[in-house]
Order: sequence, then C-alpha cells, then structure tokens
Amino acid sequence: MLKGLLAYDYVFPLVLGFLFGILCRIHLLRTDYRQYPTYPHGKIIHVSLGVIASALGALAIPALLKENYTAVTFLTLAAQQFRDVRNMERTTLNEIDKQELVPRGGPYIEGIAMVFEGRNYMVMFTSLVTTTATILFHWWGGVIAGVIALLISRKLRSGKTLSLIAEIEPGEVRMEGRDLYVNDIYIMNVGLTDAQEIIREHGVGFILTPRDANAKVTIAHPGQRQAILHDVATQLGVYTDTGEPSLTPLVKRDIKSGRMGVFLLPQEKDVERATSVIRAVPILESVFRMPTKTRLVKKGM
Repeated sequence: MLKGLLAYDYVFPLVLGFLFGILCRIHLLRTDYRQYPTYPHGKIIHVSLGVIASALGALAIPALLKENYTAVTFLTLAAQQFRDVRNMERTTLNEIDKQELVPRGGPYIEGIAMVFEGRNYMVMFTSLVTTTATILFHWWGGVIAGVIALLISRKLRSGKTLSLIAEIEPGEVRMEGRDLYVNDIYIMNVGLTDAQEIIREHGVGFILTPRDANAKVTIAHPGQRQAILHDVATQLGVYTDTGEPSLTPLVKRDIKSGRMGVFLLPQEKDVERATSVIRAVPILESVFRMPTKTRLVKKGM
C-alpha cells in the first residue's frame, strides 16, 4: 500500500504537506496564563497528536489519486481518535478544577476541550491543502497554500473577548452594615468583622454593561461569570483560602438593567491590570447567545 503512495511523484508533496501540518500544530500550541497544556509533557502529547493528524492529512489526496480507498478510511479512525482527545482534556481539566480556589467551571473546560479537538482538524486541513496544491501547482503552489493555511489558523487561534460585548468600568466596593455592594449592585451579606476589614482593604469592583440584548444574555450565564473570576484569580491571585465563603469573589446581576457587578479580592490590587484582564476574558462558545437573531423576533411575533 505504502509503496504506491510513496511513488516518486508524491514524495515531495507528502513531505511538504507533512511539514506544514507540523508547523501549524506548533504554531497553535502555546502555554499562557492558564498554564495548560503543561510544559513539557502536555506539549509532547499534543505535538505527537499533531504529527499523526499531519500525516493523515498529507496522505489523503495521494491515496485517492492512487485509488487506494482503504487508506482514506484511516481519516474516519482519526476523527474518532480526536474526539477521544476532547474527552481526555475534559476529564483532565475537571480533575484539576476540583483543587482550584476559583474553578474554571464546566463551560470553560468544555471550550478548552473543543479547541484541542478542533486544532487537530486544522492541522489535517493544512497538510491536505498543502499536499494538494503541491501536486497541482508544483512546490511553489504548495508553499503558498501552506502559508495561507497557517495564516488562517493564526486568525482562528483566538476567539472573541468580553470587551466586544460589554463595557467594563471600575466600581466602588462599599459596605452598608453587613451588606456588600459594588456601586448599586448587591453582592452578598458579610457577617464577620474581620472579613469586612479585608474587603475594605483588598476588595475591588467592576461594572459590566452589556452592549446589546445578545450580550445581556451571554454575560448573565453562570459559566461566563465563572470564567471572569477564574481568569482574574489566575493572573492577579486571590486573597482567600478554602473554607472562607465571606472572601469568595462573586459576580451578581442587576436584574432590571442586565448590568453585572464583579467583586474581586486579588492578591495584587491593581485596578488597571484587572480591567485589562476582564476585557480579555474569552467569550465561551457554549454560552454565547443571540436571541435577537431568531425569526420570531424579526417578525415581531
């Protein structure tokens, strides 16, 4: 089977597609403030899967041209394996989340798992189009197609952030007796005097104002709220410990206006940096809502 696929005419297209596929996976792989995938073992796992995806994508077109349809069936097996990658990431992150002071939450974890599965398909796409273009247009066509595929993958690497759907402004953290507020939005009741003093000293607050009706529904989702708290806690730390419910960061909603009050207790009390972190929080794909796009709304029903 491989003897026919590795005929002289297809050696260079296969190698070029394979290399561009690996470049794509390395380009998409990064460990940021979330510290995932871990370095180096987490990266080794994902680069290895990227090598497999790249090889499968590069072999697809030569196999079809050689009428070797058995080789093409490996693509279906690869799709199943990459779905298992998603399940693996979901399980791993759920176990890690149990030990977080401020957990990611289920929707955030599902989004990360979805990304890791999708990036393997992006690697297959890159190697496939590179190999195809090399066969059709010689080596220069493959290089151009590979570079374009890498640029597309770069564009898809980062999704939308919270700054696109909401305005983020600092808010005043204040205590009225035992009641904690961020501006006029009630957060929680704090009974312990020591906890009240810590909140006055370290607490910071923000007001999130949705830009439209779609944003109002999206940021109200508990999963999106938890993503905000987790990202800030990851980058600025959190002034709390296990068994301290009075010192728990929270996001509460003003039901009438749809605004969100964000209460934080960062280790580093830097309002400007916290604002930047909140603006860069990703919009979770699994919680994004567009109620104004339904047909019933458009028809006025």
